[in-house]
Amino acid sequence: MKPLKIIIAEDNPKDLEFLELLISSWDEEVSVTHAHNGQAALELGLNQEAPLVISDIQMPELNGIDFARELWQQKPAARIVFWSQFKDEMYVRALAKIVPPETVYGYILKSSSKERIASAIHTVLIDEQCWIAPEVRKVQGRAGHSLTALSDIEYEALLDISLGLTDNLIAQRRYLSRRGVQSRLNSLYSKLGIDQEQFHSDKYGDSFNLRNRAVAVSLARGLINAFEMENEEQDFQTWFKRFQRNNKPKDTF
Repeated sequence: MKPLKIIIAEDNPKDLEFLELLISSWDEEVSVTHAHNGQAALELGLNQEAPLVISDIQMPELNGIDFARELWQQKPAARIVFWSQFKDEMYVRALAKIVPPETVYGYILKSSSKERIASAIHTVLIDEQCWIAPEVRKVQGRAGHSLTALSDIEYEALLDISLGLTDNLIAQRRYLSRRGVQSRLNSLYSKLGIDQEQFHSDKYGDSFNLRNRAVAVSLARGLINAFEMENEEQDFQTWFKRFQRNNKPKDTF
């Protein structure tokens, strides 16, 4: 019987060593290959019929979500265990959109006990059953609730104000009117549970800047984080340079 082939996508050497030692203790015969970034992991996975993968989420080149999206598009039978120190809602939200129907996958936190991590990985990769950390299930519930889950356009609005864009620039970027921008922002504030009346008093007037408050609440909820905002900043800079070129004043003679 051929050994099971497991791909470990992890850029932290200590975490990689931990996983290799964990897997080596199994009764099953297993061979392990590792990738230090999401792109390398994707190349390895595409060379297997039904890849078995343990993947970090925050990785160079391709993060774990983007890696999984591309792998599942071509290998829907791939079984992936996401193991991460983050249970951020932004990752849970993104993951819910890309998991193919009837696909087996898992999500375990690095802060979990060694026994729980081993059980989660074995359950998904060997027993072919889903395994989601209880802490992540709570986030899944919030991310999937109609009263608190952000729509795609509300999430876009959150990213835009997190980048510091004005209403005018948001309107240009998203092809909206100023009224359309305000409508999206008001909807975002409502989903986040903040509004003008909540932070208004006759004595002090508007006590909070709603945009800043929305960013603060979103950071606390894990809807945004510094790592992923770096990628959003790069995307914005690419768009902004193109926008500036297209709107450069023409020379007059």
